[in-house]
Amino acid sequence: MKNFDYYIGIDVSKLTLDISILFECENATKTDYYKIENNEKSIAQFVKNKLGKYDAQQLLFCFEDTGIYSMPLAYYLNNNELTYWQVPAVEIKRSKGISRGKDDRIDSKDIAFYARTHMHKFRQGKVSAQSIQQLRLLFTEREKVLRALALFENTSENKGFISKEVFKTVASVNRSIINQLKKTLKSIEQKMLNIIAMEEKLNSQYKLVTSTPGIGMQTAIYLLIATKGFEAFENWRQLACYAGVAPFPYQSGTSIRGRNKVHPLADKKLKSLLNMCAICAVRHDRELKAYYERKVKEGKSKMLVINNVRAKLLARVFAVINRGTPFVNTHKFAA
Repeated sequence: MKNFDYYIGIDVSKLTLDISILFECENATKTDYYKIENNEKSIAQFVKNKLGKYDAQQLLFCFEDTGIYSMPLAYYLNNNELTYWQVPAVEIKRSKGISRGKDDRIDSKDIAFYARTHMHKFRQGKVSAQSIQQLRLLFTEREKVLRALALFENTSENKGFISKEVFKTVASVNRSIINQLKKTLKSIEQKMLNIIAMEEKLNSQYKLVTSTPGIGMQTAIYLLIATKGFEAFENWRQLACYAGVAPFPYQSGTSIRGRNKVHPLADKKLKSLLNMCAICAVRHDRELKAYYERKVKEGKSKMLVINNVRAKLLARVFAVINRGTPFVNTHKFAA
């Protein structure tokens, strides 16, 4: 486990960055505080003017993963080969214990202390490949279009409850919007497939993932995004935990003896997609169908078995990725 001389905690907001530099001086822990604008120019000036005198190998930048607001910082650190650590906000918040009030300066100091005291959890940050970033944005736009499409399709519920003359005033407009949204949806999906096809590695991974029974286009693309091209997770168990399909015990002492259950902290979109994949796989994959029916007959709840199938699908996906060959259904060769 590597130790650094300077731990730089950064509280990220839309317009500014609050920065605390934690270091040891004369057997005492000290912090320097700075506040700069949240853009690449200001970040570059700060690193040059305030940190240029230090050995870059002894600097660790730590900040919360705040989505697009933390991207200028991540881009700069990544491009200049500086070591940084992006941590989920909820993890830092829970590590602080009881705290009252909120102050960006104190938050940046807390982040710096977190970095120093939790080095056993350290994972060096890395900006996703451009293709993954493009897929993520397109997938987000696709979700927006789907929600809009569902809203406009609800207009048809008026038909039959109001007069035809009244419904005619909106029917043509509604139909036009729906048609345009469907064209946009197809265009977005085609763009995502084109991006995947342009990169050999992504294209190979996409074909391997979709070879798994039950995994379709939408889930395969989201798996590529969530795993950053299968580089963000070491094994399927870590991904199952991230997706919220890994069960955890719930017991304490002699009085609490709850059943094992999944945790609500999860990627809800991935969990939802895997649920649909599991239902599809149980219907069309002989091995998983037999597994589902056997477990239900044993008295297991249907949702518990479906969750097990979700985990099995992730295990299959990682198997084909690690092996580099498409899924082979060995069940059909069984006697």
